[in-house]
Amino acid sequence: MTDLLPEFGEDMLHDEHEMLDPLGDAEEGAVKNRAKVGSARPSSLLYTYGPGAIMDLPNFSVMPAGLDDWETIWKRRDHVPSIVEPRLLKVVRVLRGNQIDALRPFPWQPKRMGMSSEGSDLGIPGRVFPQWFRCTACDYLGPLPRFDYTNTHPFRPDLAQFAHKNCPGRGGNVKRKSGSPAVPAQHLLTCTNGHLDEFPYSLWVHRGKKCPKAELPDLKMKDANVGKSVGSVIVCASCGQTRGMAEAQGSIGRDKLPQKCRGRHPHLNAFDSGCDARPALIMMGASNLWFASTQSIIVMPRTDAEEKEALGDQLRVAIGVERVAKYADDLETLRDVADGKLDLSEVDDATLAGAVADALAPADSEEERQEKLAAWDPVDLLVPEWRYLQKPSLFPQQQNSSGLMVTEMPRNPDLHERISRVVAVNKMKKINAVLGFTRLDEMDRVNDLVGRLVKLTRNGKPTWVPATEDRGEGIFLQLDLDTVATWEQSILSTSLWDAHRSAHRRNFERRFSETAKNVDPDLRLPAPRYWLLHTFAHSLIREMAMSSGYGAASLTERIYGWASTPQREAAAGLLICTTASDSEGTLGGLVALSDPSKMHDLVVRALRRAARCSSDPVCATRTPSDPEDFLHGAACHCCSFASETSCEKANRFLDRRFLLNLPTATDETVPGFFGSTDAF
Repeated sequence: MTDLLPEFGEDMLHDEHEMLDPLGDAEEGAVKNRAKVGSARPSSLLYTYGPGAIMDLPNFSVMPAGLDDWETIWKRRDHVPSIVEPRLLKVVRVLRGNQIDALRPFPWQPKRMGMSSEGSDLGIPGRVFPQWFRCTACDYLGPLPRFDYTNTHPFRPDLAQFAHKNCPGRGGNVKRKSGSPAVPAQHLLTCTNGHLDEFPYSLWVHRGKKCPKAELPDLKMKDANVGKSVGSVIVCASCGQTRGMAEAQGSIGRDKLPQKCRGRHPHLNAFDSGCDARPALIMMGASNLWFASTQSIIVMPRTDAEEKEALGDQLRVAIGVERVAKYADDLETLRDVADGKLDLSEVDDATLAGAVADALAPADSEEERQEKLAAWDPVDLLVPEWRYLQKPSLFPQQQNSSGLMVTEMPRNPDLHERISRVVAVNKMKKINAVLGFTRLDEMDRVNDLVGRLVKLTRNGKPTWVPATEDRGEGIFLQLDLDTVATWEQSILSTSLWDAHRSAHRRNFERRFSETAKNVDPDLRLPAPRYWLLHTFAHSLIREMAMSSGYGAASLTERIYGWASTPQREAAAGLLICTTASDSEGTLGGLVALSDPSKMHDLVVRALRRAARCSSDPVCATRTPSDPEDFLHGAACHCCSFASETSCEKANRFLDRRFLLNLPTATDETVPGFFGSTDAF
């Protein structure tokens, strides 16, 4: 678990360049409240609660800070660890700039053993946000300094809370000296440029003007779920004016909000100047408040050139480019300088000299990086994995540092003929890197892509990004490529595919970002083979969860499905895997299912189960038609949908009719890739 260490002060206004140090007072021995307020797994910090997201704790919420503030935590260590993976680092540099020199793990706080205090100075720095609170007893609404904070129990960070001291209650006669619990006010403002700000409650209730009775009026937030008013009502205790929050909702309500964004980044404690986007109302727990942008790879055996590049990256991070250049011609001194930071005992001089040259090689120019960025495709990360899996002759050569161990399994003669290969992934290592995040729209909903990512540092140019290293196991299944290509051509001419393509266009036009007006929706629509592999993967995940010992939410998919292009050969395969970032790996229950007899029975059960749904015939014949814009066909929660931790496309692009022959609402026959379940 990684601990959360929030920062808050009397005024909450820090200098723009001041580093956040939640543990600073603890070092001086003058702290009264403890820094730790909660913990989270690295995977949740990667995909759900990373920098800029809002993490809801039992009594208030915090926002993990930007990467500038993580430096204060890392400086408590003589050596900052890094995750070495040249292939992923190269992609991160293309997407986020050549100044990126490392992938770093989260500041890990190991579980304490006995009286040990090891790791107590590590954790994720964060800021309390939102910083407007509402008293649960008297409805008082005010900023953070008007409430008292308590967090004194050493083993109960969940008891940390803000309280309204001397709260009079709703009757107004009895003051509670101990204070009444306060909770965050839920309303916020955001924009398409990723800024996030507090809702201007005082300006709202006074309709853009100042209170005529007081310079800083007291406000109350009252629930009004009766009559015509829905939601909360803001009341000025000084002048008596009231206004419901329901007026701020929707497109009409947006016209009543401030027309100019202040450009606030709470995770950076900074403001951008000149934001031209219009603010919109958003609730604290809204699902579109924070979308992570990540890239991940499965670590493959490295070539000699990649090993040299990896060592060059390690030299840059461990001792710095300046010292590498200083001792480039004196390798013995270089080894002494790196001692304790990097183990070079088994590296010969020739390899070290090559790594030094690689570390000192000039980075691509900005023009070259932009050219690579324009040509980059996310599929490029999958291509090396697919190509390695096509070379069984390399599998026995497992003597490498990649952590990958795969075995070509005998194919059961009774296994469906359209499944050409089964590969057991006995051990694997997966590296996941955080590129940034967006608000309001996911990355596939914007046209400027990387330019839409919210800054992770105050200057917008981080020199490293957070990453996790997961270990686990999996099973790879490959479909017959020629059969897939023939089947795909038959699907492209069906009315079902026309309906899916039209629905995707409607969905994109209605839900696209305000910044994505020049995107061709058809370029974002996966090909039929992807729908086939995706639906098959979900069916297998459901069935594997019943036999592997792992919950369905812990199994994830990795789809290799693309047609042939001049840059890459065609692919049609899927990997079902399970990984863990906080242990040495998994227990082998999943890879055991690759046994030929078990795999045959599992595939048969999965396809037979996919042929039936408790929502049939409604589910089996579901086809989007104008004005419908859903991105699935014969698929629903009863038969095909998986948890969001398992699916790489958020349960979009699924249709059981691509998998099997199912009845349709028309006379048209849609050929399922595996045919009828009567055949197996």
